[in-house]
Amino acid sequence: MSDLRISLAAWSLHKAFFAKEIDQLGMVDTCGELGIGGFELVNTFFPSPQYAYLRHLRKRAEDQGVSLLLIMCDLEGDLAHVEREKRLGAARSHRKWVDIAAVLGCHAIRVNIRGDESDPAAMRDRAAEGLRPLLEYADGAGVDVVIENHGGLSSDAAWLVSLIELVNDPRLGTLPDFGNFPPEADKYNSVATLMPRAKAVSAKCYDFGPDGEETRIDFARMLSIVKDAGYRGYVGIEYEGERLPEREGIVAAKGLLERVC
Repeated sequence: MSDLRISLAAWSLHKAFFAKEIDQLGMVDTCGELGIGGFELVNTFFPSPQYAYLRHLRKRAEDQGVSLLLIMCDLEGDLAHVEREKRLGAARSHRKWVDIAAVLGCHAIRVNIRGDESDPAAMRDRAAEGLRPLLEYADGAGVDVVIENHGGLSSDAAWLVSLIELVNDPRLGTLPDFGNFPPEADKYNSVATLMPRAKAVSAKCYDFGPDGEETRIDFARMLSIVKDAGYRGYVGIEYEGERLPEREGIVAAKGLLERVC
């Protein structure tokens, strides 16, 4: 895959997880079985973030030759809440995931920026205030913070970049997702807007045609945008399809990524 590497987002196996058919350790094993060198965790999939479990998880990944890359964090409060104490509380709530990322050897945590979007400029200011203390804490741990286009204003690429520029912290970056844009948005231009600040990339995919191509997203075009931006990290498979079983969808995505790069 040239100078890009393939990883797997844990969410690609969320159906199996919720059906209790697999856990995080099993997901790491799946990466090893499929020859995928990186894994992106989800905080709500942790059975216990106790130190003994974290050491076991990291050892399991090392044994499989898999790098633990980042933790996607949900349900830890609103970093752009209209009430100052609540957004600062959200910053404090995310600290434990910074600590866990450091123990696991992850380079980043992914946060969401959602809230009252009636005034985009005011929300940008609130989000910046919520992010700054989290970034200060993360810097002490050597961990980056990335924001995904994950709905609402965060899926407006220009707005998200303006937030990154306002905060102006080298620890803060984007996690462009190929699919998380509103229908009216040009997803290719949007990803191109986000890529100069990218510290991770999510290759969202839904289904594949007889030719092996993704049916909704031109992967060759997307990966060209990613590489043209100078990005040289992992591209994470995030399969969300309904037709193919999860493992088959992951395998199809991996094959496509290997071909187009």
